[in-house]
Amino acid sequence: MVNINISIKQEAYKFLKTLKTKNKSFSDVILSFKSEDDSIMRFFGVLKDKDWEETDQARKELRDSWDERLK
Repeated sequence: MVNINISIKQEAYKFLKTLKTKNKSFSDVILSFKSEDDSIMRFFGVLKDKDWEETDQARKELRDSWDERLK
């Protein structure tokens, strides 16, 4: 195993420390964030069933509402 020293903010250290257990190293905690699901590919197709006409209408209504308030 190769040891490498890194610098992190104290806030990050405290966060990692809360996740660390007696049986886990800091490396184990960090590597637990890594998974195949972290790929951007998991987001492909998420919006395929989105009703874009409804979204556009809501956006237009919000914009019109703001325009009225600014007059």
